[in-house]
Amino acid sequence: MEKQIEIRNNEEKMQFEYSENGEVARLEYRFYKKNIAMMHTVVPETMKGKGIASALAAKAFEYAKEKKKLVMVYCPFVAAYVKRHPELRDQIDKEYHQNM
Repeated sequence: MEKQIEIRNNEEKMQFEYSENGEVARLEYRFYKKNIAMMHTVVPETMKGKGIASALAAKAFEYAKEKKKLVMVYCPFVAAYVKRHPELRDQIDKEYHQNM
């Protein structure tokens, strides 16, 4: 059975996180105007290739939907994630991202 990737929202640091063996993968966000901005994704070498960045992005979009916030994408990984998941395009702030 595949291990569940448990993502935590660290509201104090404004990042979604996943910890493993003392290392932390994170997707940083900020609140901007009426939106949530996905800023930066960092995954340590030891965690790469396990779907952790995708799990972070999925959790971030779930959170944005819960909070009824549109998403602004500054992170190249999140931009690529949205291209692979066109169902998320409705959550993107079209004012800032005409090409998504």
